[in-house]
Amino acid sequence: MNALAVKPRPVLQAPALVAHADWSIDPRKRAIARAMRTADGSYIALAPEPVSDLGDLFARLKAAAGIGETAFIGFDFPLGVPMAYAKSARIDRFMTVLPKFGRGAWKHFYDPANTEDEISPRRPFYPNRPGGTRRQQLIDGLKLSDADDLYRQCDHPTVLRASANPMFWTLGAQQVGKAAISGWRDLIAPGLRQDPALHVWPFDGRLTKLLTRPGITIAETYPGEVYGHLQLQIAASNKSKLNPDHRREDAARLLGWAQDNNVQLSAALASDIRDGFGDGPDGEDRFDATVGMFGMLNVIFGHRTSGEPATPVVRQIEGWILGLDAKSVRTPTN
Repeated sequence: MNALAVKPRPVLQAPALVAHADWSIDPRKRAIARAMRTADGSYIALAPEPVSDLGDLFARLKAAAGIGETAFIGFDFPLGVPMAYAKSARIDRFMTVLPKFGRGAWKHFYDPANTEDEISPRRPFYPNRPGGTRRQQLIDGLKLSDADDLYRQCDHPTVLRASANPMFWTLGAQQVGKAAISGWRDLIAPGLRQDPALHVWPFDGRLTKLLTRPGITIAETYPGEVYGHLQLQIAASNKSKLNPDHRREDAARLLGWAQDNNVQLSAALASDIRDGFGDGPDGEDRFDATVGMFGMLNVIFGHRTSGEPATPVVRQIEGWILGLDAKSVRTPTN
């Protein structure tokens, strides 16, 4: 039997809408894939679309889910800050301070420092531009002890992937700092100020509870982690999601996962998967949007647990990547 064999019903309460956004600092490369719950409790998955205007994204998704229903939305940018940084910045709870970033005493929080002298716990992103910059300058400016302090527990390598880049570092193709800036400043913080029914996992509670509440529940995702969960070939060291031929090689696996789990695919999405999401520059974004959405459904169906450890620092400060097994994280002390 397939290791991901279908279960009769989702283990977690099935949200009316499950969506995953592949994020980029370039708005033209942001794609979102959605799955809608059907009358019989299964899902139909739709082809990814542009994220479009951020100002009404949550309102659009909430309306699509329906009155009194839950929309479960994943974003592949960090949600939470490293514990060592939180101590330096005197942050007790991430969700309490997030709406304050960019305002008042935190007004320069989202402005990447131009020089090492500008780095501080209240201006933690660095550098604004390349040239003579080193991560040690970031460590010193944030008043941290060593490079490990730049990472959250969930950022460390696992048995399925390498480590993520430090969230406050803003240089390089793999950096996540600028994605965090745009995601927090332009989407999550305004959403929290506007909608009291907006919940962020795991800070606002366990996923089992949050998915029973009407409104929107947000989670941090990582498509690179989901590659391993779905046993995709794209995770191999000689494969790249930038290569459409490599994406096509996983078509059978993705189509098979949907069939095994009774997830109906729209004609457009099935075509996209078979075609490796095309040869255009947005193919990798639409691929990751879809893979991330499948990964979220994988948790709902019970093939992966939500994964977060039951430690206060994770639930209050650092956050967690959906579906990541805490036992698989290779921290420096392991």
